[in-house]
Amino acid sequence: MYIFLSILILAVCVILILIVLVQNSKGGGLASSFSASNQFMGVRKTADFLEKATWTLAGSLLALCLLASVTIDRGETVKKSAIEEQVRNANDPSAVPNFPTTAPAAKQKTTAPAPAATPAKPTDKKK
Repeated sequence: MYIFLSILILAVCVILILIVLVQNSKGGGLASSFSASNQFMGVRKTADFLEKATWTLAGSLLALCLLASVTIDRGETVKKSAIEEQVRNANDPSAVPNFPTTAPAAKQKTTAPAPAATPAKPTDKKK
């Protein structure tokens, strides 16, 4: 849908450019070349038609642009920022386990370990 609206917007822009270029700012333009008496529309009617066409195309361009902005595919597959991800995955402070506040039980005194046995000295037996 968005691509179709984009094509319509481009077509309206091209037509609007052509109509504006045909007009003369002093009231001449396309109307001045139709001075023959057997013309389809009079000089005044040609100028009125071009002005109405300009306003109509400008309004339709505005409406198409607004409609296109509504139909843009936002795509939820875009990865969120790291900060948003951390906030979303943050633990609830009330769900954190309570740590014990009492002092641990007193440890009993243990006797010092006995010294390790010293290795026996090798005997020298010479023959």
